Amino acid sequence: MNETQIARPITVASKAGPAPAPGTIATPAANVEEIVIEIDRVEFHYGPSKALDAISLNIPRCQVTAFIGPSGCGKSTLLRCLNRMNDLIERAWVSAGAIRMGGVDINGPGVDVIELRKRVGMVFQKSNPFPKSIYENIAYGLRIGGVRDKRLIDQTVEESLRGAALWDEVKDRLHANALGLSGGQQQRLCIARTIAVRPEVILMDEPCSALDPIATAKVEDLISHLADRFTIVIVTHNMQQAARCSDRTAFFYLGRLIEFDRTDKLFSNPCQKQTEDYISGRFG
Repeated sequence: MNETQIARPITVASKAGPAPAPGTIATPAANVEEIVIEIDRVEFHYGPSKALDAISLNIPRCQVTAFIGPSGCGKSTLLRCLNRMNDLIERAWVSAGAIRMGGVDINGPGVDVIELRKRVGMVFQKSNPFPKSIYENIAYGLRIGGVRDKRLIDQTVEESLRGAALWDEVKDRLHANALGLSGGQQQRLCIARTIAVRPEVILMDEPCSALDPIATAKVEDLISHLADRFTIVIVTHNMQQAARCSDRTAFFYLGRLIEFDRTDKLFSNPCQKQTEDYISGRFG
């Protein structure tokens, strides 16, 4: 069977405005921007329980989009839908709607999930370096992808570690076990491992929740720099982090998208009272 090829991202004219009605695609901006992922009326079930209800929004290219909301609101579920990580959960599925990259539904027949996950990489809440050397953590994905040229691998390892702001800290111990790194260094190594295979999109599921304030500041600074080259979607419980790091913020509550807008607008002048109540600490 031929595998469906996911085409280049689409370009749309986007408009700022009030929160959309359920099923209306939200794209908050004042000018034309390239859309990498289109989420169109997506519903998701865990068994009989609906976790997402008619979610529609567009993820713009080379920007940081933050998903916020109280625990159980569906933000991590939606994040994992974007590279089909939920496929690994029994009796969990997208029950309605579509998620498109370049106009192709990523849940459609014939889509190669492995290729999708190369294009949409993920950094998890808890750092998960391989029990290998720092060098091999980066080189492993390249070799799996068929790269055999040692010079190219060496170059990519260095570029990826520099891109993750880790090179200067580890360049003299590349062949030491990655598990000997600090928690913050391990998380940046996982980011380096992700960018080594040149994804279009990087998903981050609470990447700083287990880190101390200094390590968190380094990862946040890294996210801002990476957005020059990658589209980033981050789930965070830390509203200050969303305000510092993101260009766009989506607020979720009980499986629904309540509001999606520019981060500065959403935090300073939200359109929806539920959003205002959440960011002001009245609930959540």
